[in-house]
Amino acid sequence: MKNTQSLCLNYRFRQLYNRGKSQVAPNLVVYCSKNREKTGDNRLGLTVSTKVGKAVIRNAVRRKLREAYRLNEDRVLKGLDIVIVARTRASSAQYKHIEKDMLYCFKKLGILTGNEEEQ
Repeated sequence: MKNTQSLCLNYRFRQLYNRGKSQVAPNLVVYCSKNREKTGDNRLGLTVSTKVGKAVIRNAVRRKLREAYRLNEDRVLKGLDIVIVARTRASSAQYKHIEKDMLYCFKKLGILTGNEEEQ
């Protein structure tokens, strides 16, 4: 991902959960807020709990989430902290449903650029 860094610090995740805007979809929940990075890059955090499944399933869900974000990264506004939390039904969801839910949440949060009507 060319314009996105990983969000790794626990206190930043907690800040987003408490102060960020959120949107819910059947397969995931998205939290976002503006960051204060001077570079203007986004920071992305992914959360897939053990409720979703064992390690193989969690990693597969994480890969689907990361790929859906990577393919749509240029459509997302810059300078944001984004946390995507997988819900339990994401374990059996197809990639296209995860991507559709992610774009739905991004659109509802108002973080997509003007070309969101492509799909």
